[in-house]
Amino acid sequence: MKRDEAEAYLTTVGAEPDEGFPLFEAALACAVHDDDSRDLAAARAVGAEGVEHLARRLESESPEEAIAESMAGDLRLQGDLITFEDQANADIIAVAERRKGIPVSLGVFYLHAARQTGLDVKGVDFPGHFLLRIETAEGPLALDPFSEGRVVLPSELSRRALRTGLTPDVAGRLDLLMAPTTDRQVLIRLQNNIFARAQAALDWPRAERSALRRALLDPSDHRPWLDVARAREGQGALAGALQALGRAQQLDGGAAIAARAARERVRLRLN
Repeated sequence: MKRDEAEAYLTTVGAEPDEGFPLFEAALACAVHDDDSRDLAAARAVGAEGVEHLARRLESESPEEAIAESMAGDLRLQGDLITFEDQANADIIAVAERRKGIPVSLGVFYLHAARQTGLDVKGVDFPGHFLLRIETAEGPLALDPFSEGRVVLPSELSRRALRTGLTPDVAGRLDLLMAPTTDRQVLIRLQNNIFARAQAALDWPRAERSALRRALLDPSDHRPWLDVARAREGQGALAGALQALGRAQQLDGGAAIAARAARERVRLRLN
């Protein structure tokens, strides 16, 4: 798969409904879009291996034990505590090779295995730290893919929520803290992470690609185009930045975006 093929694929799945969203294949396409010099075979093999181990463990273990042991034990997927900010931690192909990543990139492998084996597992867009929600006979449990899939107790969830700045009344609401998100939003969160890391490193071409992928995955959202514009501006491509701001304005129509676009037009004329 080449970059243009990956972009066409993401355009197609971005226009489809959330139900049945192909998370794993779309995540691989995102990785190829970022760098199409790599082969997908090894990453697909890791994904298939996870499905195989989980299916076998489910014959004798509880769902929460089986998925944690399959992903963290059998596949050796773990959180990268030492080089957390390494950009490879947010790249699915690199995660498969290194067996290390950040919560949301690791979570993609958990969710893929769960989908293929019939487990009811969803992503949780928890502030500051992506989590998983698994439905069990005793009720929903929160799992942390960064910490070897261990169960996060409700009291710890509340403490984590308070540390992120949520108010006590919200931090005490497990229904809010564990609200499931869609697979599409899981992948968009991963692209947001890539953008933030690339922006911090002033790697504007990579930042632009990640923002563009968000725009393709959710074509109704104007915000990714603002980040595309910022990344293009960082590269000195002011005409391209203006074009991206125009797309954002078309989608949102807000006065703030129109004002920003006007300022950029003035800058372009002055330069």
